[in-house]
Amino acid sequence: MDTDNPHPLAAPQAARSAIRIGDRFVIESEVRATPLGLLAIGGLVAAILLSVPPIVRAKRAARGPAPRLDGPES
Repeated sequence: MDTDNPHPLAAPQAARSAIRIGDRFVIESEVRATPLGLLAIGGLVAAILLSVPPIVRAKRAARGPAPRLDGPES
């Protein structure tokens, strides 16, 4: 691979941010990632979000049916 012209998907992207509140509180952050790394992070987030509903559904099924809200049966 040519070191002068790296592949666009392997070229690192960088971002920096700073939040200042008053004179005493400062938060600074910097992140570097490649587009392929961002794709991998997106895949992990999607897998986590897609795994939550089955877990919640299984927990509700183990608890039993929800109580009825229309009052006692006669």
